[in-house]
Amino acid sequence: MSAVPQIQRLTVSKIRARKGGDPIVCLTAYTAPIAHLLDSFVDLILVGDSAAMVVHGHETTLPITLDLMIAHAQAVMRGSTRALVVLDLPFGSYEQGPEQAFASAARAMKEAHVGAVKLEGGQRVAPTIAFLTGRGVPVVAHIGLLPQSVQAAGYRTTGRRRDEWAAIIEDAKAVADAGAFAVVLEGMAEPLAAEITKLIRIPTIGIGASANCDGQILVTEDLLGLTMSGRVPSFVRRYADLNKVIGEAVAAYAADVKARRFPAVEHTYALKQN
Repeated sequence: MSAVPQIQRLTVSKIRARKGGDPIVCLTAYTAPIAHLLDSFVDLILVGDSAAMVVHGHETTLPITLDLMIAHAQAVMRGSTRALVVLDLPFGSYEQGPEQAFASAARAMKEAHVGAVKLEGGQRVAPTIAFLTGRGVPVVAHIGLLPQSVQAAGYRTTGRRRDEWAAIIEDAKAVADAGAFAVVLEGMAEPLAAEITKLIRIPTIGIGASANCDGQILVTEDLLGLTMSGRVPSFVRRYADLNKVIGEAVAAYAADVKARRFPAVEHTYALKQN
């Protein structure tokens, strides 16, 4: 009897090899059901620290803990079999230095079995990226708009002025040279993102960046219209309006309950004979 072939997850090397090739399809997931739905269509699933906002209702990504991130990643791994799963190292889990970052990444890989981790920053975190990759931890870098630095820098598009370009390009070169296998370019002026994509040897994954990036990532709930506010970033095309669909379904259910139109199951119980 022949063995059933096992589905192999996409590897870091296969994602890296997509530089300049077929665009890399990436989305976020925080739960097993969503990961299962995405898995056939995407190359990379990011267990994003955006879970702090999307799942837990916080105003920023900052409050989420490494423990919670690992729990979300475990669920995503159970729900997927094909995509490379990457865990966002949350704020406070790597900033103290390479040793703290390695301890956090090692927990993520051992407890959730993710394929890689992601951390924010350019030149300032390049030594940490080098420390991680030198010890077998694959890393996705993240430059441009940095959600974990929102308290200091706010939410603003980077690279609108030419005098900002040099530092951001150096960030991109630094993380590539440090060993990151891909880099997220977030909230970045289109010409700058396109220029970085041409200049560095690793894939760029845009979010509010350039169509010339090697791939794109979005928050899944944004493109599904499944948000608490109902609003999505201007760069997101909303492919569905699940807020409306779910709201209508719940309203119909509530109406049925109030009208006592709920299903009953017939049970037949045999009387015990004395």
